[in-house]
Amino acid sequence: MTNLETPSTADVALRRLKRARKAALAGFLGGALEYYDFFIYATAASLIFSKIFFPSGDPTIALLASFATFGVAYVARPFGAVVFGHLGDKLGRKSTLVLTLVLMGSATFLIGVLPDFHSAGYFAPALLVLLRLLQGLSAGAETAGASALTMEEAPAGRRGFFASFAISGISFGIVLASLAFLPVAAMGEAERLAWGWRIPFWLSILVLIVAFLVRRSLEEPEVFEEKHDHGELVKLPFAKMFSTHPAQFFQVALMSFETVTNTFMQSFGLAYAVSVGVPASTMLWVSIVGNVLAAATQPLMARLSDTFGRRKIFISGVLGSGLMIFAYFSVIATGNVPMIFLTSTLITAGTYAMSNAVYPAWFAELFNVKVRYSGMAIGLQIGIVCAGFTPLLGTALVGAVSANWGPAAWIVAASSVLAVLGALWARETAKTPLRELGNSVP
Repeated sequence: MTNLETPSTADVALRRLKRARKAALAGFLGGALEYYDFFIYATAASLIFSKIFFPSGDPTIALLASFATFGVAYVARPFGAVVFGHLGDKLGRKSTLVLTLVLMGSATFLIGVLPDFHSAGYFAPALLVLLRLLQGLSAGAETAGASALTMEEAPAGRRGFFASFAISGISFGIVLASLAFLPVAAMGEAERLAWGWRIPFWLSILVLIVAFLVRRSLEEPEVFEEKHDHGELVKLPFAKMFSTHPAQFFQVALMSFETVTNTFMQSFGLAYAVSVGVPASTMLWVSIVGNVLAAATQPLMARLSDTFGRRKIFISGVLGSGLMIFAYFSVIATGNVPMIFLTSTLITAGTYAMSNAVYPAWFAELFNVKVRYSGMAIGLQIGIVCAGFTPLLGTALVGAVSANWGPAAWIVAASSVLAVLGALWARETAKTPLRELGNSVP
């Protein structure tokens, strides 16, 4: 090859930057689809499903049953993490992420065509649970895979920044879901329960098509391809991860409890606010404002972690959320709408954005490339599984007494303490070269 044919350093850097940007876009769109799907379910579980998928009777019992179907997906998530984590470490990131994307989008669309309890009896909630399980299987590996792929493609010194776009996609997905439900919330109850709630589920097909086209055009990260081409991948990544990275697994599991804050606010917070007289449409706008800003602040927070380290930014955010949640529920109980907007935004786009933006890169960086997808996906699901059932627990503890919001806040605070302990235990990885991340894997 002549010098004219040899790519210059600048050309190589530009090509890698383009790959990193495409990976970040794919992660953004995948995160948007995942949490559009998950949040419209959370919204429907809070406002709709208790009235159409279960027998009429005590509304609190029906809401508990609705939140139980919401939590079912979180039971499936660890199984999805194991299955798709194995495929991602064994066969490749790209193909696995395409599969999880299609599974999530298809399940969400089908929820929108389910019969209700009146027309199908207990067959209706059974089908709802089945499709919710499929959503959970997909979600168990989506964020971890997108984060691992984007982190591996990112330029040196900017891994946190690029990986955070999967999380900004999640914020964007929540915004889309809230916007989709605004006209539904404005409908009369009869129309909303009969057919209006189905529209947001049908619209998910549009996000699926766009995300699928982008994700199909991705390439495998070079650091993974090197191991694949030299036959260095392990046969059972799941088992190998536990034998070579046990500490990292438990560190990620503890730190993943930071996700309880968002799940609690977006699900239980909505139902609690409506129960004390705050209109559902108002709370949807609260979510929209906070997540629009979070989509912008999260890359900034992640960039700060590239400069100052993952641990400092993560812990600051977790502690801030654990304290602010008391103010959040306090102002909801009083029905003070301006203060609800302020406290929710300070958490969503401020404290929670700090910890949430850091974890995609940090969790992935704790593992060797050979077991990275499995390690991050499975570890991440520990806290997320618990998060999925916190709305159910909060509803049971708070009951019908609107002033009794304390147990809900303490659930979030306790989860924040667990996340801080994990962060104090984990190693700092922001400055570690890509090929030196994780423990040795023979």
